[in-house]
Amino acid sequence: MSVPSVRHSEVDVLIIGAGPAGLMCANALANAKVNVRIVDQRASKIAAGNGDGISPRTIELLQSYGLAERLLKECCQIHLAAFYNPSSTGGIELTNRTLNVTAPSARYPFEATLNQAAIQDIFLDSMTSLGVEVERSTMPTSIELSKDEDELADPTSYPVRVALQRLDESEGEQPEEIVHAKFVLGGDGAHSWTRKQFDITMDGEQSDSIWGVMDLVPDTDFPDIRNKCLAQSNHGSVFVIPREKDLVRLYVQLEEKDVIDPVTGRVDKDRMGPDHIFKTAQKSLEPYKLTGEFLWWTIYSVGQRVASKFSINNRVFIAGDACHTHTPKAGQGMNASINDSHNLAWKIAQVVRGWADMSLLSTYESERHKFASELIAFDKTWSTLVCGKPLTGQNSDGVSPEQLLKTFQTDFTSGIGVHYHPSVVVNDAYQELAGGLVLGKRVPPYKFMRAADARPFELQDLLPSDSLFKLLVFTGEFSDPLQQARVESMVADMQKPHSFLNRYATPGDSRFDVITISKDRKDKFDLLQLPTLLRSHWSKVFVDDTDPTGSFGGEGYSYFGVGSEGALVAVRPDGYVGAIAPLDRVEVLDAYFASFMKIPA
Repeated sequence: MSVPSVRHSEVDVLIIGAGPAGLMCANALANAKVNVRIVDQRASKIAAGNGDGISPRTIELLQSYGLAERLLKECCQIHLAAFYNPSSTGGIELTNRTLNVTAPSARYPFEATLNQAAIQDIFLDSMTSLGVEVERSTMPTSIELSKDEDELADPTSYPVRVALQRLDESEGEQPEEIVHAKFVLGGDGAHSWTRKQFDITMDGEQSDSIWGVMDLVPDTDFPDIRNKCLAQSNHGSVFVIPREKDLVRLYVQLEEKDVIDPVTGRVDKDRMGPDHIFKTAQKSLEPYKLTGEFLWWTIYSVGQRVASKFSINNRVFIAGDACHTHTPKAGQGMNASINDSHNLAWKIAQVVRGWADMSLLSTYESERHKFASELIAFDKTWSTLVCGKPLTGQNSDGVSPEQLLKTFQTDFTSGIGVHYHPSVVVNDAYQELAGGLVLGKRVPPYKFMRAADARPFELQDLLPSDSLFKLLVFTGEFSDPLQQARVESMVADMQKPHSFLNRYATPGDSRFDVITISKDRKDKFDLLQLPTLLRSHWSKVFVDDTDPTGSFGGEGYSYFGVGSEGALVAVRPDGYVGAIAPLDRVEVLDAYFASFMKIPA
């Protein structure tokens, strides 16, 4: 009897693991029309538990993919945070209520909470509409990366060989397949198989704290059950996280002796059940009463670690928990995973399309490794405060409410504070021309009026995640003859053959989207007076003026620190500011794009 030959296939990108990092990357690449496959060894999608918090910045990026509307419809919005400390009578008492999100530029000034299964369904349904499905009950058994330098340097080659095994052998289907991929992403969790195949180490240490987690519909007289709350009692700490509908998640600090197996030194869930976790929470929340049926629970002790590298030869990458692990108390796990993939996907898309050099992919590790290291440092500080004994009359060295509040109120937890350092995709010149558009940070929200019909538009909505670089042209007052001459001179420079707009022009498939923002008033501005380059479509021209009712707008130039002389601002496909130039220095942008873009073949 002849043995059937193993099937071979080719794909641009193979993603291993269908968690938040994998799904986000698959959806982004499918949006960019990159040939992508995603496999997961689990037979079905998750139904409950896991992560549940989405930060303001993550909501912004989901909006850039058209996915935020469903999230906002289904989620719980957390606007307030409450802090409780020991009272003189032995229970807890309210110390402070404050804004949950304090970042002044947050478009969505709240945290969204929704069970991870529902969040992943948003990605899954979007992927389905784009023709991509998770291949479940499928696991990799081996991965090989070519050692041929020429092959690794050729973006059209398929140097990664992955053997896949179907775990549910369907009749008539071969259980084994060899996939030849240009790129592979391991989004396969904290115990990443992909990471282990390349002997990538996880540097850091194990967290000393152990927590129980449970989802329940509570019956309680606790007044802040629908706000994010940290209650530090003499019996330990409890986090209260309101969720969709009537659900609440509790994070409950546990005693190590009750959970750790003395022989293995590992968490043993058999040593403690949900009833014990719930009783600990009840005791920590006294004098308030708490009852309810739990729907899901777990116990965890998480290592605070960062992978030594995030990529191998810019061909195999890891993202999410595969490259950084930390406690969930800062609410960053799922957010960090989604943002890792958001950073990587557009870079892979540029390379696969032949628009960018392979070296662009090196910025994934440099940008996200820095972020992960900062995240671990913050997590250690925050965890130490949260797990520490609270300040009381009997414990003068305890954690004060002021310490907690100061650490809590940071742009870091909102995701808005992410700042990428200078690189080939982050220039470091002419920041003074647009002080509010910080090089290496995301473009903040602001509403401008569309010149053609005075309709207000949020600037971030003009920057979708569509693989294109956006060129924001702040023309100044075009009605001023001197400024008009400057703008027309700038346009003449951009129309020269060696200018980036022409040098990287791809027939029928533009790499750039030009958005014009004038300082003129809506009642006198004539967009048809603009050079054609600055009005490729009537919908691409805006004025910095108030809306028709005079309720908002009109201060965008001031908000972004742009003067009357105007400025050119290049925004990366992920919404981060890449370069700034004066109107009379188009060559600054020529040099910026020349550092990583490829001329069409």
